Amino acid sequence: MIVMKFGGSSVESAAAIERVAGIVGARRERQPVVVVSAMGKTTNRLLALASDAVAGRRDEALEQLRTLREYHFENALPLATEADEVEVERMLDKHFQELGELVKGLAVLGELTPRSVDAISSYGERLSSRIVTAAFRRAGLDAVHVDARRVMVTDGRHTQAAPLVEQTRERLCAEVAPLVQAGKVVVMGGFIGATEDGVTTTLGRGGSDFSASVVGAAMGAEEIQIWTDVDGMLTADPNTVPGARRLKIISFAEAAELAYFGAKVLHPSTVLPAVERNIPVLILNSRRPEVPGTRVVRESVPCANPIKSIASKRPITVVHIHSTRMLMAHGFLRRIFEVFDRYETPVDMVATSEVSVSATIDNTARLAEIRRELEAIAEVAVEHDRAIISLVGENIRYTPGIGARIFRVLEKVNVLMISQGGSQWNFSIVIAGESLKEAVRLLHGEFFAALDPAVFD
Repeated sequence: MIVMKFGGSSVESAAAIERVAGIVGARRERQPVVVVSAMGKTTNRLLALASDAVAGRRDEALEQLRTLREYHFENALPLATEADEVEVERMLDKHFQELGELVKGLAVLGELTPRSVDAISSYGERLSSRIVTAAFRRAGLDAVHVDARRVMVTDGRHTQAAPLVEQTRERLCAEVAPLVQAGKVVVMGGFIGATEDGVTTTLGRGGSDFSASVVGAAMGAEEIQIWTDVDGMLTADPNTVPGARRLKIISFAEAAELAYFGAKVLHPSTVLPAVERNIPVLILNSRRPEVPGTRVVRESVPCANPIKSIASKRPITVVHIHSTRMLMAHGFLRRIFEVFDRYETPVDMVATSEVSVSATIDNTARLAEIRRELEAIAEVAVEHDRAIISLVGENIRYTPGIGARIFRVLEKVNVLMISQGGSQWNFSIVIAGESLKEAVRLLHGEFFAALDPAVFD
């Protein structure tokens, strides 16, 4: 059995979904379970219209909803068989009627709670998974839809819920496994789940990848395929480095570092359930299914290149905290990071001295509150529009000369922070955002002038 996850760009239109049906059909002998994201940018559009509703722009929200409804009808109905067409139309009508009531309710309440965010954003996957199921049937696949909320059991942390592993495994084995064994192609939405009491939740950013990994791990899949719109993991962002090359294979640890520091192909949490069960993850291109993609495995593969890939993240914000009063005082770091923790703001990089700490964040939603609390114990300065560049490779910590090569090639770029040694796979720097593209190009030219053919294509 394999798990095949298709992202929003892979199911953004009738033509894209037909392409997906062909990809799945070619692998039907491997007993696929298919996990899909919302069509295109549907989740963003749902959240935008919800924001309009609570801001008092009820008519604008309903107009956006009407446009979204037309988009789904326009792409869904051509995919259904004559026998399924009435059922699909009824399903769409029902879901958009519910969405309309939700929007009107939000307009009255004037408040968008985390529970409301989950309720409205869940409709993207609820719609796409049913539309894809109908398309599969039209393509001759014996497809059956499973509502992910019945089998993905989570805690109650709305907008970033965590699956309850044992309960989820039990439900998947009870409901999905028999369908797979009977030769059915199971289709379910990613990103969404429900508490044990049946309240809809979502798994947060990149949640569809996480859903696929949880399903694969729980059901003992032979591999988990993440189908997207790129050929796999590359040596750099192709928008920055047009000549970036594909990695044939990479370790879970390296992939997680790349994902955390800006490579958007794979969500970091996706790695965790797969690592625990030693299930390989394949990153593949739904527009070019003939490309072998990138295989993510537990163990590192020997490579002549010390660097496997360069990830970058922009914009990030640097928070500088300085206090001579805390000279040699224990508990200074604890007090600082308790503030970030209290406002649920992750820190990417940290640099410290005896009386100063610099930390980078990419989420500034609570920065004002964080700064106010930190200023009670220290002087605080903030720098915006900075960028992190992370060079990732096996045992980079123990490879002599990496730092010298980085700083030689970046001799005209001002490096503001350095992080090396905290991870054996990562060497990261912070620079001004405006220097990012040039810096990545220079580094790529330095470390990928020659490629190990066993690892790179």
